[in-house]
Amino acid sequence: MFRHSALHLTKFDDMYESCPVCGQHYEPEVGFYWGAMYISYGFSTAIVVLTGVLLFYLANDPPLWVYITSVAVVVLALTPLLFRYARVVMLYFFGGIRYDPRFAETPPPHSADKTNS
Repeated sequence: MFRHSALHLTKFDDMYESCPVCGQHYEPEVGFYWGAMYISYGFSTAIVVLTGVLLFYLANDPPLWVYITSVAVVVLALTPLLFRYARVVMLYFFGGIRYDPRFAETPPPHSADKTNS
């Protein structure tokens, strides 16, 4: 779905317009991915809660600044992954797209394979 690695911080959000293998269009309607913000918010909330619980039990309830700093660092570090997974979940659950492994086994069609006669 994405053109670059999640580690490429300036272009982690670049998506293909359609699947290079099967041709499936990735944006069913204009503004479709607005809903992915809510999914990303849910992921972020789970990370905040998990980080807080881990700090409470593993660091023996540190001062408030440690909680704030830790949560900010973890959420910022995971932002590219949160963005991507939120879009994939949105597309899968609300876009009606299903992964078919048979398409992954076949090579993508190339227009250069056609011969001019």
